Amino acid sequence: MAYKQVIIVRQDLKLPKGKLAVQAAHASVRAVLKSDKRKVNKWDSEGAKKIVLKVKDLHGLKRYLNKAKTAKLKTAVITDAGLTVIAPGTTTCIAVGPDKEEKIDKITGRLPLM
Repeated sequence: MAYKQVIIVRQDLKLPKGKLAVQAAHASVRAVLKSDKRKVNKWDSEGAKKIVLKVKDLHGLKRYLNKAKTAKLKTAVITDAGLTVIAPGTTTCIAVGPDKEEKIDKITGRLPLM
């Protein structure tokens, strides 16, 4: 059974590539730290697959966060400290998983790649 993690980023913030990469990394790490160690080990043994997807805005991000929580998937929400390019307290992205690929795809499968 394949495992993966999805990071969902807000498109409306128009983050510079470096900032986007850092926010996605924060989300991935935070979600892994919150996750069941057996799932993390299985995911890691398969190559730690990560997919970065996009939503239009904060409303879309919250919608997918709620769907993931309803499906009992581990999530992490990243809120920026505001030290560089965006205002303090801005929610930039979320991570979902790692978990079974089909469980995550039921929630995020229609979102476009970043």
